[in-house]
Parts: sequence; structure tokens; C-alpha cells
Amino acid sequence: MKGFIQYTINVNGRLLDLSEPLVMGILNATPDSFYAGSRSRTEAEIEARADRIVAEGGAIIDVGAYSTRPGAAEVSAGEEMERMRTALKAVRRAQPGAVVSVDTFRPEVARMAVEEFGAGIVNDVSGGNPGGAFGGEELRGDAYREFTADDAPPMFRTVAGLGVPYVLMSSRPNVMSVMQDFAAKVQLLRDLGQKDIILDPGFGFGKTLDENYALLSGLGRLGVMGLPLLVGMSRKSMVSRLLGTDAGGSLNGTTVVNTLALATGAVSILRVHDVSECVEAVRIYKRTVACGG
Repeated sequence: MKGFIQYTINVNGRLLDLSEPLVMGILNATPDSFYAGSRSRTEAEIEARADRIVAEGGAIIDVGAYSTRPGAAEVSAGEEMERMRTALKAVRRAQPGAVVSVDTFRPEVARMAVEEFGAGIVNDVSGGNPGGAFGGEELRGDAYREFTADDAPPMFRTVAGLGVPYVLMSSRPNVMSVMQDFAAKVQLLRDLGQKDIILDPGFGFGKTLDENYALLSGLGRLGVMGLPLLVGMSRKSMVSRLLGTDAGGSLNGTTVVNTLALATGAVSILRVHDVSECVEAVRIYKRTVACGG
């Protein structure tokens, strides 16, 4: 049983303390996200979801307007922008003081969210890959591309210019390759002036079932990077396939994998659909650490 890393990030001019694990609640303004319970389409539904995330103890609201589930329909930049604007307007009405993260791989969507609605974090599941590369076999070449200062991803330049924390995800299949991917991209981001970086090892992206669990087993090794870690395993197929169920039947399994991740002592943020259950897991873990000999 391990303790917590000491880390803060600057969100909209105030420090967000990550020295104890925080819960990020998922709000999907999409019609086809893989878990139906996360979909909020009307403004009333979006407001209600934002209120519930905060009421249940979520510290961050992560708003997405583009589904990255396998087989999801392609969404144009214009449509994603429209969905995101609608969602952020509703979130800001319901929870004007909430810390908001935007889940997008498009720099123009990220810029709009930060400049128009004060989004405090950009959560990019593509790892900076232009056009989006989410780890499928057909995209593995793009997902593994190495960048230089001369051809830095537009998203890297955008977030560095905006001065907001950036969630950098990796689609690599194992701990060592994830660390190598992070090392190169973190250095590039630093060279561009990016200050706050959060690492996401990308559970469910570009990884087989066994690779996901091997990554979970070795998650503590990522602590050597010295940066806060975001983990998103909520109701994903790594849980449902192993247990022979679907996303709707994966709540208990999600709580188990999140607790295993917490036990590594390396996790700063848990991204989940079910906020109250995850908050309870964090509370139990924190008390266990506090009472340890």
C-alpha cells in the first residue's frame, strides 16, 4: 500500500492539489458513446449531469463531444464544435465554478473551449496526433509517430500557448513503450513552453485485453516520470470482456480495477462514469493509507 505524490497544477489561475487522488466525472455530449448512461444530449440533461458529478464529489467535469469508441461515426470539426459549445454553456450555467476539462483531439475545439468558456484542462486522447489516432491497428503507424520541434503537433503548440494543463495519452501497448512515448513527448512539450502535464497511459487504446492488465499491474512504474497520472478504465471492455458482461454490467469490475490502480500510489486522477462509487473507493483507500504502520 503506497501513499500519494505531491503535485499541484495551475487551473485558471488557482492551484489544484493532486497530492490526494481526485475523481473526474465523464459528461458525454454525444449520441453514441459506448456507455449509454454517460450520454447527455439536451441542455437539461447536461445541466443535470454536471450537477450530479459535483454533488457526488467529482472534482473535475470532463466534457466530450466526439465518441472514440470502436466503430463510432466520424464527427466533423464543425459538429464537434457545436456540440461542445452547447455542452459547455449548459455546464457553466449549472456549475459556474467547476473545474472543466475538455476531451478533444482538435486544437480548434480546445482553443474555443478555453477562450470562450474558461475550460481549465485539455484532455487529448490522441497523444497529439494530427487528425486523431486512437490506437486501433489501422492507426498504429500514426500513433507511434515520433515528432520533432520542427513538426510539433498543432495541439502541443495550442495548449502551450493557452497555458492550460494538458492530459497526454499514450496508445503504446506496454509499460516500457508507454514510458518511452511519454519521455519524448514530454520533452517536446517542455521545449514548447508547456508547464502542467498529466499523463494518461491509455487503457483500452491500442492494447489487447492482456496488455491492459499487464499495464495495470505495472502502473506504479510510471511514477518514475514524476508527473501526475490520470487513469481511465471506467466500464471499458477490459472489464466487461473479462467478466463476460457489457458496459452496463461493469460497475463492480470498474471499482475493483480503480482500487488496484489506487494501490500503486501513482494515480492522481480517476476518470469515471460513476462518481459516487469512485469517491467512496478513494475515501477507503485514503483512510487505509493514513492508518498504515
